[in-house]
Amino acid sequence: MADRADSVPGSGYEEQYEARYEERPSRTVAGAVLWRAGGAGSGIVLPDGCMDLLWVDGRLLVAGPDTAPHPAGEVQGSGFAGIRLAPGAAPALLGVPARLLRDRRVELADLWPAAEVRRLTARVASYGDPRAGLEELARLRTADGGLPDPLVAEVAARLRAGQGVAAVAGEVGLGERQLHRRSLDAFGYGPRTLGRILRLQRALALTRRGLPQAAVAAAAGYADQAHYTREVRALAGTTPGAYAAGAAYAAGSAGSAGAKREIPEPSGSRTTA
Repeated sequence: MADRADSVPGSGYEEQYEARYEERPSRTVAGAVLWRAGGAGSGIVLPDGCMDLLWVDGRLLVAGPDTAPHPAGEVQGSGFAGIRLAPGAAPALLGVPARLLRDRRVELADLWPAAEVRRLTARVASYGDPRAGLEELARLRTADGGLPDPLVAEVAARLRAGQGVAAVAGEVGLGERQLHRRSLDAFGYGPRTLGRILRLQRALALTRRGLPQAAVAAAAGYADQAHYTREVRALAGTTPGAYAAGAAYAAGSAGSAGAKREIPEPSGSRTTA
């Protein structure tokens, strides 16, 4: 997607954005996703363990890791672009512990020196598509020592695979308390919460494929369907049935290319549950 926009910096690139949400994997930043949306809309943003670097009407912001659904209109703007960084990747790039950004959207200038942010803002604006500028910014920061701790990536991978906290701690050679402290800085919350969020994302992906609720609950690793329902309510603020209906509506109205775009997506993106 980074090469598809033909907008001119400083001349209202947001006016050329389509209303729908769209994304693609980054070609240069491991595990990252580039996305854009035409406006905040009226949907919600669901937790997914990720953090985003955002470009909103010529401003650079950071979307921290979420623990609950957030309204998509929380950040006002007419055009949005972002790079969504994999769980645990953003703190090394930003130089800020994730726990300080939990459930927050903040201006990058609140985290970095103003002069540096002005320089980076001008640099991103110089790209025809701000997603390409965000991708290059993240690539350079990563190359300049912003690589996440390999242990953090392993913890995220093991939790994503459904391993329990005690098992993950043993596999990575940490006590559970040590793992919790490391996770707060890397992910914004403890490993148990991250595991719940990643399991929810597995379940919602299965729901978008049209699986029945009981099958989703079993495949995603919930104790039973009632457990799955409680977790969807707690983390997504909706029910599995309502989510499935929204997913089916989006698929039917938007076609295969846009089927995901108006159902819950990660921290910087616009979504509807």
